[in-house]
Amino acid sequence: MALNASLNLTNCTHGNTVERYMYPTVYSLFFIIGFPANCLSLYVAWILMKRRNNLAVYLINLSVGDLLYILTLPVWIMMALEQEVNDSLCSIIAVVMFNSFYVGSGFLCCISMDRYLAIVFPLHFIRVREVRTAVLVSAIVWLVEIAVHLGLLAYTDDIRNFSAHRMCKEPNIMTSASAIVAITRAVLGFLVPALIMTFCFMEIIRSLKKSTSTVVSERRKICFLLLSLLFTYLVAFTPFQVVMFIRGLLEPGDCSAAQNLRDVYMVFVATTTINSVLDPIIYCLISDSAKTEMKKLFKCCGEHFSKIYSSVVKPGV
Repeated sequence: MALNASLNLTNCTHGNTVERYMYPTVYSLFFIIGFPANCLSLYVAWILMKRRNNLAVYLINLSVGDLLYILTLPVWIMMALEQEVNDSLCSIIAVVMFNSFYVGSGFLCCISMDRYLAIVFPLHFIRVREVRTAVLVSAIVWLVEIAVHLGLLAYTDDIRNFSAHRMCKEPNIMTSASAIVAITRAVLGFLVPALIMTFCFMEIIRSLKKSTSTVVSERRKICFLLLSLLFTYLVAFTPFQVVMFIRGLLEPGDCSAAQNLRDVYMVFVATTTINSVLDPIIYCLISDSAKTEMKKLFKCCGEHFSKIYSSVVKPGV
């Protein structure tokens, strides 16, 4: 009986329809939009950080995390088209992708907490909102996220079999260890950050309603920025994390559950990219300081282009 069960799990196969037909188109679109958007956001945040804007520090780190994920998309496209990908590269991009998910969650929490302290307690925690503190906090977030991720990989033995395991390839069925990791990621990497961001947002709204010093237009702008970031985060990650949590509960030892959930899971893996694409666009379109820096950049680029064009195309030609 046990032998038959083991045999059934070994033969638990599935198709790859979602990857083959959805990933090349969707990931190509996300890369075309997300790469320049995150580069622009990174440039704007860097300029603002040099002006001692502590929020820009978190935005730089958020953009770096998003860019790392965006840069893995061409490899996912290659695999979806069934092109050969090196075993080590395959595992590296899987680690980068999952680490980017949770690094992004960490920095969105930092942004929410920073705005919470600045608006709800404007006369306190001044040192906490300095640039050097933001740099220190950012370093801690990266170290904690990487340490936790490496710990989870060690728990499932993926580190020891890093290349041979091909971590970018979704297993036919979750093991018990993988299920525990999935549930841990869903709770610590998604639910806790979502609760923190929601709490900060609600407190900021409450404080702004009571405030008489903040003008109405500024209140709306702050609220809209935070609400947009929170909404994008929830839309991008909630379906993925819910399905991953359900997989962790139902899938180990149950081939039918694995087969029924796989295609849904793979669709929601792709839709998580929405967060990396929209975060920089939201910030650059809503923030006045970001819009000012973008206008300067575009004006500078336009002037350089005009000079180059004038030198190449001679008058009268």
